[in-house]
Amino acid sequence: MKYVIILGDGMADYPIAELDGRTPLDAAVTPFMDRMASEGTLGLVDTIPQGLLPGSDVANLSVLGYDPEKTYSGRGPLEAASMGLVLGPDDVAFRCNLVTLGPGEDPVMVDFTSGHISSAESKEILADLNRELGSENIRFFPGVGYRNLMIWRSGRNAVKLTPPHDITGRSVQGYLPEGEAAGKILELMQRSRQVLKSHPVNRRRVESGLKPANSIWLWGQGRAPNIVPLTDQYSIKGGMISAVDLLNGIGIYAGLEIIPVEGATGYTDTNYLGKASKALAALKELDFVFIHVEAPDEMGHEGSVAGKIRAIEDIDEKVLGTILQGIRDFHDYRVMILSDHPTPISLRTHAADPSPFAVFSSKKEENLCQGLSFCESSAQKSGLLISPGYHLMELFMRSWGAFVEKNHS
Repeated sequence: MKYVIILGDGMADYPIAELDGRTPLDAAVTPFMDRMASEGTLGLVDTIPQGLLPGSDVANLSVLGYDPEKTYSGRGPLEAASMGLVLGPDDVAFRCNLVTLGPGEDPVMVDFTSGHISSAESKEILADLNRELGSENIRFFPGVGYRNLMIWRSGRNAVKLTPPHDITGRSVQGYLPEGEAAGKILELMQRSRQVLKSHPVNRRRVESGLKPANSIWLWGQGRAPNIVPLTDQYSIKGGMISAVDLLNGIGIYAGLEIIPVEGATGYTDTNYLGKASKALAALKELDFVFIHVEAPDEMGHEGSVAGKIRAIEDIDEKVLGTILQGIRDFHDYRVMILSDHPTPISLRTHAADPSPFAVFSSKKEENLCQGLSFCESSAQKSGLLISPGYHLMELFMRSWGAFVEKNHS
């Protein structure tokens, strides 16, 4: 049996007035997702446990079968794993965004991506941050674009930090660090503004009409988690395809091979076809491949209705369509398409509502064939809800046939 999971980050949404009360998933032209929902099995999955923030870190741990209440320790350590950084038991890893803040003593979070600054520019900036702010215990590490990392060796973890994508367009004064380690974190963030104020990268960006990366924003801190590889749990060989360090870090802890794809960017210009093609090639040797596409989430954060619809349609045509065509070369298979959490256009950040999923199996008896389309309202009509969401992986891998038989009307 071959298994493929395709995850469109943040695809789910709320009804939008300009779409006549439809969501982007409902408005998008998605024949392959609709086929999965109609001929396979459609439902809702609840990936965010009560009391945890609705982030891609928590949600994707759930999707891969891990109980976040037991395994989640923060986003930073997951991204550190992707970057090959080994954390000691007392080390704390922080996500370090390069952001654009507005002017003055009461700055606004203008852009949590610094206008999607390039990885090369970020690397140049972080090298100077290490020279100016780094120490024996504090080091900065470049990641992908605006998504970077800071490690505090033998650091403190007791601090409340706010994800920058949650406060776009708001004054940052009400969201500054709080708690035991707040003083050190705030000092680093404030000092970074002085370092970056006239940095050569920012001068070039401003001259080109681009947003400057004029501050760091630290968040998502945590120590190394304790995660049992799913490759051991299911006795399989598997792979992870993603352009973002968070998912690759989760993949490493899960025991998955990280499969690079040229042109994968974590944005709407990513190499959709390349991801699907690499997955099909990998399945000749592997049993399981997880394909993650970040683009819909980015469009949700930007509040772009058209961009989110386009990203969803690209996933449908170029990723899912390619997978459904190519996977027929394998005798037995199951394919799942889902959103990890909603990133509603109206909120421009993550929400904790359950999200649609659809599973299609090569075995006819493993499909409910509900005749529904792939969207939030249809998933609600299905009457199927997997909660807690981390149970979905166990069903998908081990007992999908029994689950479908139980739910036949």
